[in-house]
Amino acid sequence: MTPIHMLMIGAGRMAQAIISGLRNKNSPEFGRITVTNFSDKKRLQQIAAMFAVHSADRWQEEVRDHQVIVLATPPETQDELLRALAPHLEKQLIITVAAGIDPSYMEKRLGKEVPVCWMMPNTAAQVGKSMTIFTCGKAVNEQQRKIISLLLDAIGESEELTEQQVHDMTAITGSAPAFVYTFVEALERAAMDSGVSAEQARRLVVPMLSGSAAMLEGGSEPAELIRQVASPGGATAEGLRVLDNGKFQAVLHEAVNATNRHARNSRNEITTAKKGR
Repeated sequence: MTPIHMLMIGAGRMAQAIISGLRNKNSPEFGRITVTNFSDKKRLQQIAAMFAVHSADRWQEEVRDHQVIVLATPPETQDELLRALAPHLEKQLIITVAAGIDPSYMEKRLGKEVPVCWMMPNTAAQVGKSMTIFTCGKAVNEQQRKIISLLLDAIGESEELTEQQVHDMTAITGSAPAFVYTFVEALERAAMDSGVSAEQARRLVVPMLSGSAAMLEGGSEPAELIRQVASPGGATAEGLRVLDNGKFQAVLHEAVNATNRHARNSRNEITTAKKGR
C-alpha cells in the first residue's frame, strides 16, 4: 500500500491523542502527518516537535497532498470548515472526530459523493486503548475502509454503529471515562481517610481497577463477578446495599441521559444558528 498521508485540521487534545496513538503503534502504512490549526501557532510548533510531524499555517494549501483529512476542531466550527473544504477536495477521505457531526451532516455540506466517516474516540487513544465508535457515509469504498481500520487499530478497539447509535453511545464510550475517573477519585479519598498517602491510595486503587477490568475482558459476567466478591451478609454486601440505597446505577443511567440530552441540544443549537445566517 502506498503510504497514507494524513492532514489533521485542529491541534487540540483529541488530535494529539490520535497522533500519539499512531506514533506509539509505529504504523508503517502512514507516511506524512501534517497538523494545522486556526490560531494557536505556539501549540502547533510544540506538537510538531513532540510527535515529529509536519506543521502548516494554511490547511487549504495542504489538502491535495493528503489522502485523509481529519477534522479535529470543535463542533461549532465544522459547518464553516466543511463548506470551505469542499472546493479543495479530490476524493479524499474526510474524517471528523467532533461530537454530533455525523455523515448526514457532512454529506449535506460536502456532497453525497464525498467519502466521509464520523469517529468518536476517547482520550485513551494516546495509550492505544481507545474504544472508538464510528459510522461511515455512503461513498466510502473498501480501500478507504481499510484506511479507517488502520487508523482505528492504531488507537485501540472500535465498533461500527449506525449514525443514531453513535449519537446515543458517545456518552458511554466518550464521556463515561470521566465518570470512571470520578469513581477513582472517590475511592482514593476514602483510602486517604484511613491514613494512607495520596501516592499509596493511587497505587492501591488503580491496580484494583485494572484487575477488575481484566476479569471482565476475560469474559466473566458482571453479576457473577459481584457474587464472587460479595458473600451474602458479608462486608462487601453491606457496601453494595449502601450503593443500592443511594441509587448508584440509576444515577449513572441519568448521567448518561444528561450527557446525551446536552449533546443533542448543542447539536440543535448549532443547526439553528447556521440556519439563521
